[in-house]
Amino acid sequence: MSLTEYRRKRDFNRTAEPDGSGKGGSSKARHFVIQKHAASSLHFDFRLQLGGTLVSWAVPKGMPMKKGEKRLAIKVEDHPLSYINFEGIIPKGEYGGGTVQVWEYGTFKPLSRSPLKELSGGKLHVILTGTKLNGEWYLVRLREENQWLIIRGGEDHPKLTKDQISQSALSGKTLQELAKPSSKTKTKSPPAVPVTFEFVEPMKAVSVKTPPTGDWIYEVKFDGFRIGAYKHGDEVRLLSRTQHDLTDRFIEIADAIRALKVDQVIIDGELVALDEQGRSSFQSLQASELGREQPQLRFYAFDLISLHGKSFIQQPLEKRKKKLQSLLPARSSLLSFSTSLGSDAELLLKKASELGFEGIIGKRAKSIYESGQRSGAWIKLKLVSEQEFVIGGYTEPSGTRQHFGAILVGVHEKGKLVCAGKVGTGFNSASLLDLFRRLSKLSRQSCPFVNLPEETQGRYGQGITASVMKKCHWVQPKLVCQVKFAEWTRDGKLRHPVYLGLRADKPAKEVIREPHSRS
Repeated sequence: MSLTEYRRKRDFNRTAEPDGSGKGGSSKARHFVIQKHAASSLHFDFRLQLGGTLVSWAVPKGMPMKKGEKRLAIKVEDHPLSYINFEGIIPKGEYGGGTVQVWEYGTFKPLSRSPLKELSGGKLHVILTGTKLNGEWYLVRLREENQWLIIRGGEDHPKLTKDQISQSALSGKTLQELAKPSSKTKTKSPPAVPVTFEFVEPMKAVSVKTPPTGDWIYEVKFDGFRIGAYKHGDEVRLLSRTQHDLTDRFIEIADAIRALKVDQVIIDGELVALDEQGRSSFQSLQASELGREQPQLRFYAFDLISLHGKSFIQQPLEKRKKKLQSLLPARSSLLSFSTSLGSDAELLLKKASELGFEGIIGKRAKSIYESGQRSGAWIKLKLVSEQEFVIGGYTEPSGTRQHFGAILVGVHEKGKLVCAGKVGTGFNSASLLDLFRRLSKLSRQSCPFVNLPEETQGRYGQGITASVMKKCHWVQPKLVCQVKFAEWTRDGKLRHPVYLGLRADKPAKEVIREPHSRS
């Protein structure tokens, strides 16, 4: 979830609204807030803590109170978590200028395993527990992207008193009193703002073709999302390599981390979806994200970054792994320790190939944890030709195909984005629509690839000539996808590429051409 649009609309030298850069206090639950907002028109703003921000809707006529009653809710930009406590005056001339009252606040429980997935699918069911409001409400998206309905579920809500309707749940002030900065009223303790965590950039592995000699230990290379699991008391975050908050997408994994018998910990690992043979499958993970499948999810923990506030990054790998293993449950369907398999790389590669694994990861046994670095102390040996690519455009659909024909993908060479060809297979109706919606929001006029146009389409038809470019749509090179392919051609194009899914855990600027697999 992003605060870019929120910050773009506001001048924080003029408005007292929070900019979202500060840290909050402790919190053990998901929070909601309903703010009465006397701007150009009087309305209510309904906000839910999801994905590290407050997902927000403007509700012109207020919350529905009778069973089945519906009210229009207009989706607006996400707000920072610290906005839970914001009450006061936004200066005239600023975005949303007027008086803001914390009309209601409390906690909520989503009635689904993955509320962000439900939200992206256009429906969310929650139970609110507040100072005035309690019970069930539904949010349902209409055909237009930002048009929603909020619907009262369960029973009719008890009628509110005159004071409950007019007064702030935080300060007890009315809107009229809040509009007078000199007025003084006793303020209740504000709701706790959820914990924010100091992000630790994960250590990176270098792709190699041949295993080196020396003091190395090897582990299975999993095919999933690289995740940092952060725990502080009962507050948990699952953060990707790009600091995307995936906690609400994988609630069962977050709950398993929360159940660990430690107060503070940061664990590095891989979140995977398991296929019927118990192997990690990126395609199954992508299908889970789109809501088409419900595979078995598991978090494989492979490194300990800190424990009880003490950093472990200067400790040797063997010591970090030993301590990590002692923290994890011996038997869990959701959390597993990534065991070291030994030091014979060739034997392990042969075994990994027989079992259908993607490859192996090698690590120097006594290496420290080098945050954000690709130092060579970690390596990856891949058995399949599969890697990340940046999406820079797409072609028009043809025949019965909808939304787009193929995506144009590339890698960075010396800081420049170079086209590696078209990917037109591996999609289904759900992934076509999901990706098209994302790409449509990133539209741009110019081609982002420095090596286009090309003179010919080449032997395998992957070259992008000037005539082909006329039928292409260009996008900002921000989305990263996973692609499986047969080989790289001599002219630097992919042969028989297959789309596997998007990667939320890989920064586009880090995508480069990796060494070919050993298969």
